[in-house]
Amino acid sequence: MTLVLVGAEKSIRNATGSSMKTLKFAPNLVPLVMSGEKTSTWRMFDEKGFQVGDHVSFVGGGEEFAQAEIISLREKRLGDITSEDEISDGHERFGSDEERLETYRGYYGDRVTPDTMVKMMTFRLTSGHELHK
Repeated sequence: MTLVLVGAEKSIRNATGSSMKTLKFAPNLVPLVMSGEKTSTWRMFDEKGFQVGDHVSFVGGGEEFAQAEIISLREKRLGDITSEDEISDGHERFGSDEERLETYRGYYGDRVTPDTMVKMMTFRLTSGHELHK
């Protein structure tokens, strides 16, 4: 697999030359994904049009660390997400609604509000790479 610039976005080309959608993860989340503790990711402003059945490349620290299939999707307002959603979705936990809001503002900027829609994607790893020590 090689990273290829496509416009302003990076995509991964597989052995047949077709490109895969990518999902970037903060470096501290990579071990949680690889251990199976984190089985979902929540995204806002989905410009890639993620859908159930998509095969995606997971990138952390600028390198692909795994590939996965999206197995379920749902959407919910950020302000309506609860700690029960975090637990049932296999998502990392936040200490409060404010911490959740500030975390996503750190990723997406001040346009994130409690009314922002969150695409909640559950995934199944289909391949993984050794973690760098």
